[in-house]
Amino acid sequence: MSFPLAKQSANAGDSIVVTIKTRVGQSKAVPENFAFTLDVDLQLPGQGITAIFGTSGSGKTTLLRCLAGLQAIDEGELIVNGEVWHGSSHSLPAYQRPIGYVFQEASLFEHLTAEGNLRYAAKRAAPGGMTFQTIVDLMGIQSLLEQYPSQLSGGERQRVAIARALLINPSLLLMDEPLAALDRQRRLEILPYLERLHREIQLPILYVTHSMEEVTRLADTLLILDQGKVAAQGELVDLLSRTDLPLEFGEEAGAVLEGQVLSRDERWHLATVAFPGGELLVRDSEGLGAIGAKVRLRILARDVSLSLDATSDSSILNRLPAQIVLIDDGADAGMSTVQLQVGESLLLARVSKRSVHEMELREGMQLYGQIKSVAILR
Repeated sequence: MSFPLAKQSANAGDSIVVTIKTRVGQSKAVPENFAFTLDVDLQLPGQGITAIFGTSGSGKTTLLRCLAGLQAIDEGELIVNGEVWHGSSHSLPAYQRPIGYVFQEASLFEHLTAEGNLRYAAKRAAPGGMTFQTIVDLMGIQSLLEQYPSQLSGGERQRVAIARALLINPSLLLMDEPLAALDRQRRLEILPYLERLHREIQLPILYVTHSMEEVTRLADTLLILDQGKVAAQGELVDLLSRTDLPLEFGEEAGAVLEGQVLSRDERWHLATVAFPGGELLVRDSEGLGAIGAKVRLRILARDVSLSLDATSDSSILNRLPAQIVLIDDGADAGMSTVQLQVGESLLLARVSKRSVHEMELREGMQLYGQIKSVAILR
């Protein structure tokens, strides 16, 4: 079931055009010795989730604040799905911008119940959009409505905060590290609700995070910022299979694949998932979905080893014919990252430089990628 917002058409041509340059200088909100310039020129999709990733101080939150009208823009333009929010002669005030903003902290009114907080937002909603009950059901907070914020867990507070942001009927949802203040257990509890939000609402979402787990589970598009500039941008599946990204992901480096459940083996509790390049055996689970269901898989580079032949005397079930695209020695003195072409897909393998030397690995070489572990994201 899909719940498109009335204001958001989600046409293929919709986009968020950001060409801005602004300097964040001295103010009461920042240290005196801090001066930072955000200088970006980009076009983001007008639907789906775009994850904004980068080290601390790279400009992620500043970008969201510019979009929201909370940070002055020195020069440039901001156009959201055809509507000019900022230009040379016009800048829409923050209170007139149809956005929902979810911060690290829920910032609910402590003197109001969860329902009171939501009703307060609903009174200020633009016409159209989803009903109050639809949003409550979407975020699974019906049982929380009569409770006060002090009675809610961190994850429950954030679900209420997200529902509050949706109730204003926004054209754009900004989320600034919404799970950063939660422990891992609470993060795992709220992620399925964010995945549902992604599936069922046709609304562009810009999602700032430091967590690669959140990026790979939620995002369609990835934007990497570095020192106030765009370092890389593209579809998540394409970007994460590259070896030349400006950030060193280390143990988190790996590829994301989109696949489809082909069959199940009830005896061994395994499922076969097809992807553009072959088939993989993965551990079966309820979350995998029915036959034909689409799934997202993540394969870390550290979980891929290489073999020169199709050996069968191994406990590794997934061995795929591959071709070496390139070998990146990177900054690690002892390890190399090998990019592999597997059918239409790209994978990464992290192997020792000694192995590269002894196996005489080279670009264009045909071999086998042995996949020791596959994570099912959604």
